[in-house]
Amino acid sequence: MITKGQPVIELAGLGVTFGSRQILNDLRVSLSGETIGLLGPNGAGKSTLIQTLLGFCPPSSGTATVLGYDIRRDQRKLRAEVGYMPENDSFIADMSAVGFVRMMGEISGLPRDAALERAHEVLFYVGLGEARYRPLGTYSLGMKQLAKLAQAIVHGPKLVILDEPTNGLDPPARQRMIRLIKEMRESGEMHLVICSHLLRDIEETCEEVLILKQGRIVHYSNLEEERRANRRFVELETLGEDRGFVGALLAAGCETSGPPGLNGSASSSAPPGSGTKLRMVLPPGFEMREIYRLAAERDLQLRRLNYKLDTLEEIFMRAMEN
Repeated sequence: MITKGQPVIELAGLGVTFGSRQILNDLRVSLSGETIGLLGPNGAGKSTLIQTLLGFCPPSSGTATVLGYDIRRDQRKLRAEVGYMPENDSFIADMSAVGFVRMMGEISGLPRDAALERAHEVLFYVGLGEARYRPLGTYSLGMKQLAKLAQAIVHGPKLVILDEPTNGLDPPARQRMIRLIKEMRESGEMHLVICSHLLRDIEETCEEVLILKQGRIVHYSNLEEERRANRRFVELETLGEDRGFVGALLAAGCETSGPPGLNGSASSSAPPGSGTKLRMVLPPGFEMREIYRLAAERDLQLRRLNYKLDTLEEIFMRAMEN
């Protein structure tokens, strides 16, 4: 396995063009976490990036390495070390689950007998042991997702790429999938890349997050470091405006943060003179009562004050706005 600290995925000026359309543009980043989240709106290039890393889409510029293998030169070695759970179903409907997973194990390089043994093992692991002889065409959506997960891990890969693993699942099935992802992460036997449009899934399972927009990297976060930093936020709204109040908060070490309308000015949708909306990052050691004291000194009424820690949703929305 790749040693801790070494890049799992490294993008070096990676670009992909379909015809005259640039899909991925000069992606440069080094990712080394046990679990890596890939986020972005529809059309951001997430699926194209995955397919390029797997060798399905040739890069038009730059290159990338996965587990130390160059995606241009080492495709055969790379595919033997990587498992892929696609977003869309690609089953043979009348084939049993154990037959399908065994076949995928053989395609990934396992001998026939070993592939059959491993197929039984992984189907029991994901919770399909009792249904492993049933045709895949009779499976529910949740069971099909679990079967896709089983075929992705049957050959014991060092990296597993999961594309929308909880897509369409009901709450109990989603919880089961998230639990399996966490178990794989905690085993320490494989790295995971999780592509999802559900921020909650990424926040629950990932250490690193890469956000794409229009084929470019707009944000990279190490969630573990950000959680340890424990940044504190307040959102507040005042009755009336007082630039001195904003200035006093800034002088005390607070920083303005967030979308338009929460940056120390009156909300653009509010009537003139109706108040000020602020979103502030509090410095270490800052006491909340200081906000009330500064407002009282200026006879400024606080209409609303919410205190919270930074979330992945906040990080994502800032990346989209910028």
